[in-house]
Amino acid sequence: MEESKFGYEDLEVWRKAIDWASVIISLTNNLAKGRRHFRLIEQLESACSSVAMNIAEGKGRYSQKEFVQLLYIARGSLYKTITLLEICARHNWIGKEEFSEVKEKGKETAKMLNSLAGSIKSRKL
Repeated sequence: MEESKFGYEDLEVWRKAIDWASVIISLTNNLAKGRRHFRLIEQLESACSSVAMNIAEGKGRYSQKEFVQLLYIARGSLYKTITLLEICARHNWIGKEEFSEVKEKGKETAKMLNSLAGSIKSRKL
């Protein structure tokens, strides 16, 4: 018997956001060793996981307007994550190469969020 899915699991942008969060959380595991900035690390983990969570929550809403709003919130969490990573990179807590790779993946996800929100809005909410 095939396992039933939630609607958001079929969204490529949700899958990409989950993968992105997993990479960032792996980075934070390295940051946590010997760092006193635990609050910053907690914010980073919260912000990166919030992207996928907001996509899922939006998909679970009954109106397309709410879905679009939560996609915008997801995009805001993505921007927040990139900002936190920038701070980490400036303090040399993560390498420039790691930062660039994660940032590029973030840009791809942001484009997908914008595209999905735009396509939903064009259906005349």
